[in-house]
Amino acid sequence: QVQLLESGGGLVQAGDSLRLSCANSGSSVSRFVVGWFRQAPGKEREFVGSIRWDGNFRYYADSVKDRFTISRDNVKDSVALQMNSLKAEDTAVYYCAAGRIWSTSITEQSKVSSFDYWGQGTQVTVSS
Repeated sequence: QVQLLESGGGLVQAGDSLRLSCANSGSSVSRFVVGWFRQAPGKEREFVGSIRWDGNFRYYADSVKDRFTISRDNVKDSVALQMNSLKAEDTAVYYCAAGRIWSTSITEQSKVSSFDYWGQGTQVTVSS
């Protein structure tokens, strides 16, 4: 059983950087796709980005492209989300998720239903 735990959230100012980590305390996620999602109050959970099990392919939402970077360390069984140039609209609870299928379509990959395991989330607040 995969058990994901996010960390690294906090309160920052616009323009700052923050690095989120997703650790796994259960079965290894080294063979899983790992995605990051976020959910702001009153809004649906939205896709941020994902990384394939080998780290060779990534998808990013247009809203975070060129600012956020996903990386993974399969030896440490962890995945990171580096967030730069943060904006107030990045404020949300951030979730990491693991899934078994890598889609060649970002539309499919970005769906909540494409992931089987979820962490509890970590709050990121960006003040303007």
